[in-house]
Amino acid sequence: MKLDHRKFLILQAIIDDYIMSAVPVGSRTISRKSGVGFSPATIRNEMSDLEELGYLAQPHTSAGRIPSAKAYRLYVDELMKAVDLTPLEIEHIQSHLKSRTAQVEQVIRFAAQAMSEITQYAAVVVPPNYQQVPIRRVQLVPVTETSALMIVVMGEGVVKDTVIRIPSGVTAEQLYHLSMMLTESLKDSSPQDARARFAAIYSKLDEHRQLMAEVLGTLESQLEDAPEASIVVGGSTNLLNYPEFSDVEKAKQFLTVLESREKLIPLLRRAGDVAFTIRIGPENEMPEFSESSVVTASYRVGKHTQGTLGIIGPTRMNYARVVSVMSYMGKLISDMLSEE
Repeated sequence: MKLDHRKFLILQAIIDDYIMSAVPVGSRTISRKSGVGFSPATIRNEMSDLEELGYLAQPHTSAGRIPSAKAYRLYVDELMKAVDLTPLEIEHIQSHLKSRTAQVEQVIRFAAQAMSEITQYAAVVVPPNYQQVPIRRVQLVPVTETSALMIVVMGEGVVKDTVIRIPSGVTAEQLYHLSMMLTESLKDSSPQDARARFAAIYSKLDEHRQLMAEVLGTLESQLEDAPEASIVVGGSTNLLNYPEFSDVEKAKQFLTVLESREKLIPLLRRAGDVAFTIRIGPENEMPEFSESSVVTASYRVGKHTQGTLGIIGPTRMNYARVVSVMSYMGKLISDMLSEE
């Protein structure tokens, strides 16, 4: 049976009401809604048809209906209307990001915090894969007699810094010359190419081999592609405010997966080059997410490097608002981190 205009109107009204209330929706509730204009009896008949078609479910006898994952898919694909962020929401996002930093790690942390606060769902940000981002400069700055700060400046706003040990007696001038040599040897190479140059750099040294071994070992560790270590999750406890997560055991299992970074990455990086991907309930292919929706969007850092934004919440998520928040956030992050 094909859905006619009346069924579309009634289904949309049910979904809109259930998103806001989390309470099974009855025919009288829908009949009172402005713009529907049908009697409760007519609505009940249509709701029965929609239930037979798999768009609605009745959790209890004599209760109202709730939308199914199939209904949310139809809603997202055909019924959802775009919404604009309010000036206060835009100001809230900008207050987290604007003029704070141009370093990727801090930007994505602030982004996850802002998205979770505005949507009241869990927000996840996957950093870009920087294995093809070139190294610009390596700098060794003395801190104490036996330690120095190693700063690696890469393209597209990436800065990595680590305190390393140095042998006693190494001067600031010697650190400066080592910095120049490292920069000259590694400049414009990708992390992958840089590893191939480490042996050649080491072989050039007549002295300070102990220091260079420490530097190269730390540098290699910094350049490893370990996205699960830097993925950011914000507002995971927001989900406990929703009745869908009131079951303690189910909520515990869900939050355990949410905090397990290595399991989240394949789920979120399916976004690819698609502007938005919305996976509803069973579409997530993970049992713990069978009653949740995951919305992902891509953002760019420079011309080629790409990361992912994600929002995770119940299937009765306010999809239109989530898409608006992520669209604005993705553009803002891309603009901030792609500035030269």
